[in-house]
Amino acid sequence: MPGFGRRWNHAATRRAVREECGTTALVFNDLFGGDLVRGDVRRRGERVDFHWWNRLGGGPELDLTRGQFASDELVGPGEPVSRPTGRTRLDTEYETLRERVLTYLER
Repeated sequence: MPGFGRRWNHAATRRAVREECGTTALVFNDLFGGDLVRGDVRRRGERVDFHWWNRLGGGPELDLTRGQFASDELVGPGEPVSRPTGRTRLDTEYETLRERVLTYLER
C-alpha cells in the first residue's frame, strides 16, 4: 500500500520500519478496521520484542512492517489485542504517520 511503506520517521537510520510496527498497525486499523494482532519476536529462542500487524475482518493478515526483522529473528503466531487506551510512548509517532498517510490519500 503506497504511503504506508514509505519511510516516515526521518530519524530512523538502520531499517526504515524498525520499531514502527505498532504505529503502522494502529493507523491501518483506523482506516480499514479489523483486528490488531501482536506476537512475540524471538532470537535463538529468547523473546526480544513484540511485533504488531493487522487482521482484516477476522481473516487475512496484513503485515506492512514484517521486513524489519533480521534472518535470525522469528515472529511467532499472533493473538488479537485490544487497542491501547490512554497515553502511550508512541503518540507522537502515531499522530505524525496518521497525518502523513491521510495527506497522501487525499491526493
